[in-house]
Amino acid sequence: MIEYTNSQISRIIDEHIHSQKHRDILKSRYIDGLTYEKLSETYDLSVKQIRNIICKYEKVLFKYV
Repeated sequence: MIEYTNSQISRIIDEHIHSQKHRDILKSRYIDGLTYEKLSETYDLSVKQIRNIICKYEKVLFKYV
């Protein structure tokens, strides 16, 4: 398994995710390690909405990682 630095992960997210809010959510999850519950509180969204956002973009991001 290939290990990526936080800056590489951040760059991939910046290049492929167009929504600033979604970029922030993904970086908070993958770089800062926030839980779905904490992301839900931070971004004022339900846990289900957070999961949906992350699942939607995992398909995009994991093509590059």
